[in-house]
Amino acid sequence: MNIIIAPSPEILGEQAACRAAETLNRVISEKGAARVLFSTGASQFEMFKALVKQNVDWKRVTMFHLDEYCGLPEDHPASFRKYLRERFISQVPIGAVYLVDGSSGGIEALNAAITAAPIDLGMIGVGENGHIAFNDPPADFETEAPYIIVTLDEKCKRQQVREGWFATIDDVPKTAVTMSVKHIMKCAEIISCVPYAVKAEAVAAMVNGPLTNMVPASILMTHPNATLYLDKESSAKIKDFFSHRGTEDTEI
Repeated sequence: MNIIIAPSPEILGEQAACRAAETLNRVISEKGAARVLFSTGASQFEMFKALVKQNVDWKRVTMFHLDEYCGLPEDHPASFRKYLRERFISQVPIGAVYLVDGSSGGIEALNAAITAAPIDLGMIGVGENGHIAFNDPPADFETEAPYIIVTLDEKCKRQQVREGWFATIDDVPKTAVTMSVKHIMKCAEIISCVPYAVKAEAVAAMVNGPLTNMVPASILMTHPNATLYLDKESSAKIKDFFSHRGTEDTEI
């Protein structure tokens, strides 16, 4: 795991978007097409803002995303399909899009599409409870299924309310469709954008260890080609980590 610390969320987003564009362009040059997987949420705002400005042959890119609430209509403000249409899909001439519809009936087709070829790049966020996608603790590290239905924990639901997606915790759906941990780890490269002070505890637990399904994001530390983009606030509690890693990590 490489760690890059940016001075602000805006620069974090720009740096991560530039790296993502470089990866997609390289894969397109090598293979003729690329497949990318996206997280959503408030922590990804700056990354998407920068990514849509990148010079990528988007017509050769197929897009998937990580998760969606069960039973939530696409026009709801908290819908991740709505989020992606507004912040990404409508902004670039993307070649193909596979959206998680939040119903168990759509999982079989989605699983077939996601396993048809490798995912070249995963943009994977980290939640305040340490989750990746909606794999809340204790996350299932063993299932081989690409997409699964999970029950959301209270800390996850409180985050959704605090970020303004829902008015009250009772309004947050109890379940969601999410990509499984094992399938996220199959991405050839992972870029993880995790800004803001509210993520500092989760980042510290992820980076400082141990590897545990009670901190699902800790598994990203074992990926052979992963970069974690932090800002000053989200990185505030991992200073001991740098003293043991030296030049493998970069601070900008």
